[in-house]
Amino acid sequence: METARLETFADGVFAIAATLLIIDVHADAEGGRLAHALLHAWPQYAAYAVSFLTIGVVWVNHHTVLRQIGLADRTFLFLNVLLLMDVAFVPFPTRLAAEHFNDPGARAAAVTYGVTMTLMAMLWAAVWFYAAIGRRLIDPKAGQRVVSGISRSYVPGTAMYGLATVVAVWSPDTALVLYGAIAVFYVLESSIFGRG
Repeated sequence: METARLETFADGVFAIAATLLIIDVHADAEGGRLAHALLHAWPQYAAYAVSFLTIGVVWVNHHTVLRQIGLADRTFLFLNVLLLMDVAFVPFPTRLAAEHFNDPGARAAAVTYGVTMTLMAMLWAAVWFYAAIGRRLIDPKAGQRVVSGISRSYVPGTAMYGLATVVAVWSPDTALVLYGAIAVFYVLESSIFGRG
């Protein structure tokens, strides 16, 4: 079967998840202290930016992957459904990370965020490698250089997010910085891994 309906469904999920991120960004100002409240809301801005960037990267990569797919089967579609379910969940740990940045819940929030991202990396690998191993679902016109580049780009994801999640147990602040760095890494990954 073709991937057009999957692309439409995915675009809807990405749009909703990205939009839900901003709903939780707010500044509680009392007595005309809006400027102070806006300054102290920076963890919400940072969490929003990292998660929006991550969802954006996933959307771009999803588009790139589907351009390499010649046909889809039920297993591929269900793997995509699981991936999109995780994408739709991202606003929840994002809110936790922003709300509990400076309180005793920071560790649990950072671990929850990391588990969500690690699962996303695992699901991405499952989606891609299910299609790519033996070129099972790869379009015959897809270049091997691109297919190999995509494969290389998904190899480190689970380990990077998993390591950052382990770091969150000891240092939630460091883990949150690592999550941001991983998002930037995947923005740049096409130029790093796209070479044949």
